[in-house]
Amino acid sequence: MTDGWSSRGAEARRRAILASYPVDRADVTAHLDRLARLAASICDAPIGLVSVIETDRQRFIGRSGIDLAEAPRETAFCDHAMHMQECMIVSDARTDERFKENPLVTGAPGIRLYAGQPLRSAEGAPLGTLCIIDTALRPPPTDEQQDDLRTLADSAMAILERWRADTHNRTQEARSRNTINELKQRFNVLADVIPNMVWSTLASGRVDYVNRLWCQFTGGPPEESYGERWMQFLHPDDVADVDKAWVSAVDSSEAYEAEYRLRSADGDYRWMLARGTPLLDHAGKVYRWIGTCTDIHEQKATTEQQELLTRELSHRIKNIFAVISGLIALSQRRHPEIKTLGGDLQQRVLALGRAHDFVRPHSEHSRPYPSHSSLSGMLTSLMSPYEAKPGERVAIRGDEVRIDDRSATPLALFFHELATNAAKYGALSVAEGHVEIEVDAGATDCVALTWNEAGGPPVLPPSEPGFGASLVEMSITRQLGGTLDYDWRKQGLRVRARIPAEMMAR
Repeated sequence: MTDGWSSRGAEARRRAILASYPVDRADVTAHLDRLARLAASICDAPIGLVSVIETDRQRFIGRSGIDLAEAPRETAFCDHAMHMQECMIVSDARTDERFKENPLVTGAPGIRLYAGQPLRSAEGAPLGTLCIIDTALRPPPTDEQQDDLRTLADSAMAILERWRADTHNRTQEARSRNTINELKQRFNVLADVIPNMVWSTLASGRVDYVNRLWCQFTGGPPEESYGERWMQFLHPDDVADVDKAWVSAVDSSEAYEAEYRLRSADGDYRWMLARGTPLLDHAGKVYRWIGTCTDIHEQKATTEQQELLTRELSHRIKNIFAVISGLIALSQRRHPEIKTLGGDLQQRVLALGRAHDFVRPHSEHSRPYPSHSSLSGMLTSLMSPYEAKPGERVAIRGDEVRIDDRSATPLALFFHELATNAAKYGALSVAEGHVEIEVDAGATDCVALTWNEAGGPPVLPPSEPGFGASLVEMSITRQLGGTLDYDWRKQGLRVRARIPAEMMAR
């Protein structure tokens, strides 16, 4: 019975599998020679062979009792035997229809007896045989001898498989080394051509690589920055903060970022922005850090200059509000008849001043609020004069919405007018009254602001709009492009403003 490897496609695959075995290695041949010799000895035959069948020839990769290294495939007994499931035995080749005209039978060496045990790869592909040959007529191998041939064939394949795996592993290792070397070269080239300092550390945070630009900047060889020695180039005032940030990043396995001053080769310190990214293994554990240092010295100086100018400008604007408020107070003293109107105007100016002070640029030390760009933060500031502690009489609920200097002024006037009226005539005019401000940014295109009064005296709509109502209308509809709805309920005034989301902040 044959094995089904005789088709053209199967034969091509068989030859590809055979090519993966190191049959030309001298150490492999020496092992197979011993097996061929043992097979001949067990069967008391003059010739023992370990053969493989290639495209057009039969090669003897292990042999005993014969000097022939190969033979044409068309004369090979093994080409038939390797497709058998069991040992193929030819008792007298002269009477076998397959071989009686074979030159190896009619001529030298004059084969009479042949017994071949097929050799199969791990994939089941037929490769050749382990066989014995006799040139004299004699009884075929016994069942016990055939079992021994099968054992020797298994041993031959075990040798071939072991050396095949060894050759594959060596090839893979060589490819891996070549790939690693190529990747290292690529990394080094990229690291040296980009306009940033590049560094790498072990999982512990100890530096083991710096690129050419780092060495040029610090003026020393890479070894001077390895381990923790790179910190010698830090400004003394930055060492503690940098060390704290780095330890935190290593402990948490999160991205690292810090700004610090680094000493150059000429002794000057320049500001750097350092960023590091952890590399993770298959288990999610950090095995290395890769990072860069970017020179931000000019940017830092420009930013500081801009902050200085912004603070100076904001200070002058704040002084202008104070001057206007002082002029109104002076006018009130000279013209008592405008005291009420002047007082309202003065409060509006103060509200604008608070709004400006809220949204103006702040440093980390001057910022008085959790966020100087949030609507809730500004509302808390504006409503503070109407309650002893935040939330006591004015509750601010809903979504957090970002604002900027463009929207802060009209929003401040809007809520200031509502709060002033509530303090004079509505919910904030009595101790038990209260106000709820709702902020809803759920819609994609607008923000809804709702002012709800409760617990105050009944309110009625005015017979005609006053100056405050005109300010509210101007702030919401004209400056912010929104809409206004008033609901003069018996339990308290309710005002709803809808403002395009794009008008709240740039």
